[in-house]
Amino acid sequence: MIWTPLEMKMAIYVTMTDKFMSGWGQAEGLINKYVIECESQQQAQICAKNARLRSEMKYINIVRKKPYYNQSRYLVSLKKFSELGSIWTQDPDAK
Repeated sequence: MIWTPLEMKMAIYVTMTDKFMSGWGQAEGLINKYVIECESQQQAQICAKNARLRSEMKYINIVRKKPYYNQSRYLVSLKKFSELGSIWTQDPDAK
């Protein structure tokens, strides 16, 4: 079977640096990157809005290509939108 663009699911990623978790624990000596895999632009926009409301999250971006970070400098936590709680998934403008 040949997949056409309409049938393919293209993930969208929201990336950010977690300033609070960087530099200690599992991320000792590293920068902690938090990456959320979303199924739609709308999900990505909601996650980005919520990240901007959190003081520990910096350098928030929405990208279409799965990000790569050098393991010698970064600890990466990758989560799917469906795994997250309402603090990330609820639209802050709808409250």
